[in-house]
Amino acid sequence: MSPSFFLARRIYRNEEGGKQVSRPAVLIAMVGVALGLAVMILSLAVVIGFKKEVRGKVTGFGSHIQITNFEGVRSYETKPIAAGDSIFHALYAYPEVKHVQRFSTKPGMIKMDDAFQGMILKGVGQEFDASFFQNHLVEGEIPQFSDTAASSEILISKSLASKLKLKLDDKVYTYYIEGEVRARRFTIKGIFQTNFSEYDNNFLLTDIYTVNRLKGWKPDQVSGLELQVNNFDLLDETTYQIAIDTDRKPDRYGEPFYVRNIEELNPQIFGWLGMLDLNVWVILILMIGVAGFTVISGLLIIILERTNMIGVLKALGANNLTIRKVFLWLSVFLIGKGMLIGNILGLALYFVQVHFGIFKLDPETYFVDTVPMSLNVWIYLLLNIGTLIVSVLMLIGPSYLITRIEPANSMRYE
Repeated sequence: MSPSFFLARRIYRNEEGGKQVSRPAVLIAMVGVALGLAVMILSLAVVIGFKKEVRGKVTGFGSHIQITNFEGVRSYETKPIAAGDSIFHALYAYPEVKHVQRFSTKPGMIKMDDAFQGMILKGVGQEFDASFFQNHLVEGEIPQFSDTAASSEILISKSLASKLKLKLDDKVYTYYIEGEVRARRFTIKGIFQTNFSEYDNNFLLTDIYTVNRLKGWKPDQVSGLELQVNNFDLLDETTYQIAIDTDRKPDRYGEPFYVRNIEELNPQIFGWLGMLDLNVWVILILMIGVAGFTVISGLLIIILERTNMIGVLKALGANNLTIRKVFLWLSVFLIGKGMLIGNILGLALYFVQVHFGIFKLDPETYFVDTVPMSLNVWIYLLLNIGTLIVSVLMLIGPSYLITRIEPANSMRYE
């Protein structure tokens, strides 16, 4: 055990640095570190949770990658592409592709006796992954979607059902323009709620057979393919690989393929999520700054109050570096205790919010009804290590005050 560490531990245990003047300064320093770290933990948890929640809802509706007709870009009145077994086999050959499913869309209108509402009828096949809608189902069940027969059953959002005063098992009349006005009657089989208004207010889910008949397409034609990937971090790379092999190439009917990922389909949403990272950096810098300056103030007060001890140590032969290490070790102990309190406070609030959702949000604005939180273990550990290192580094400069203290004068200092 080094002499610096030993002396620092003795001072810390002596009522934690404790003379009458330094005790409040030490307390303020630890409170500053604790509050700063707690705020940083909660800020990171909120941003990670919010990005995860919003991204999950966007990809739940539109998957990670879409392959559509190049001539039908940015329109729900799409042109078809062929989706036979060959393209399924080719797509599953990519190691990052986890699931492939077909979809077709047709804009239309719901007409009630006293109201009407525009909507997008989205048809899906029997390979449809319904786990996202199952997690957000509030009433009823997910219909059995088919590509060979019309089920006449739909999945509708709670917001649309409320607007049109619809409930489970009600009949819904929908109308479409395809050369002439065509009508279809559906039965509400299930009601979901994601709080993602851009999609909740527009989409009805039914079988792909019904939508393809409305559009007059061949059995193997669809609006597009939706692909789920194993690793979202490799989304751009996977999209690029698929696009190299697929983009602008014709299908069996001469229709060109076009590959886009969910970030390209929703640039405003993902741009907004990207801006949250800047907010986190601002909060981290401010909180580390506040914590650092409170510790600096506490250290300077402790040094001034221990001037007599510093003079004695110098008279006994201790050099400036050894004495500076004493006070830096003491700062590490104080910062460590503040970080321990901050972790307890931050994690306690985190678990309360995760399990009880006490902090609410307006879902019309934020797409979620409670503040979402999620923590990555590695980011959490990195935050703690970074806070400790930055706080100690900020103390190196102030510790040079020790070199200005002369033994002859300091031993008379009270």
